Amino acid sequence: MKKMTDLKRFTGFRTITLLCLVILYAPLVIVAIYSFNASPSITKWGGLSLHWYHEVFHGPDAAKFEMAAINSFLIAVCAATIATIIALAAAVAMSRAGRFKGKIAGFALINLPLMVPEIVTAVASLVFFSAIGFQGGLFTILIAHIVFCIPFAYLPISARMQSIPPMYEQAAMDLYATPREAFNKVLYPMMMPGILSGFLLAFIISLDDFLITNFVKGAGVETLPTAIFGSVKQGIKPNIMAISTLMLGVSVIFVALSWIVGRTGQEKSSNA
Repeated sequence: MKKMTDLKRFTGFRTITLLCLVILYAPLVIVAIYSFNASPSITKWGGLSLHWYHEVFHGPDAAKFEMAAINSFLIAVCAATIATIIALAAAVAMSRAGRFKGKIAGFALINLPLMVPEIVTAVASLVFFSAIGFQGGLFTILIAHIVFCIPFAYLPISARMQSIPPMYEQAAMDLYATPREAFNKVLYPMMMPGILSGFLLAFIISLDDFLITNFVKGAGVETLPTAIFGSVKQGIKPNIMAISTLMLGVSVIFVALSWIVGRTGQEKSSNA
């Protein structure tokens, strides 16, 4: 049996870890702090104020950002729902169908969007939609997001599926339940934490996506990330920091919910 190596024993490990965390999160903290800045300048502190948050909802750009937020929310809900359904079917097939020809290739195909650079996925999506004659719009964004979100929904569902012993379904069928009844009444309720976790993760990935969306959205269609980018090109304004902070808050909440739901499911499995 191999002996596990504790990385904390290496000299400078804690310092390097702390430095990486500072580099990663310091910009987010700065944006969040300056979103409460009373001064219109992004370099000078003028005291605490909620003025820029009021500007987000009632300012001259409020209508544009409201429509972009609605588009982002609708696309994220639809993409996460469809991606979760596909991921659920894939997880059941991969975990319960035993060995079959093409299983490894299927697993690789499901997780391909995680391994391919997002810019490649964006360009490929644009070329594909152009080749089949689809005009850029909400529909093309939705299709691209579904493909991109499938592996993010699949991983929590698959992990949950693998933690459920097959004996539960076998016991149900021994009591004369059909395979469908065994799935609906036994397996599906036990998989629910993984399904919810996968949905929440896919939702936030779709909501925050900029690169793929920017390539396939077409003219006149905006989501919240692309609307923010368009405003930043005209100059960084404090209201953009307020919008970014709101999006950051939503992202943190959904990621935390995904983790909590997944952790709760694991604890229930270990106590069963």
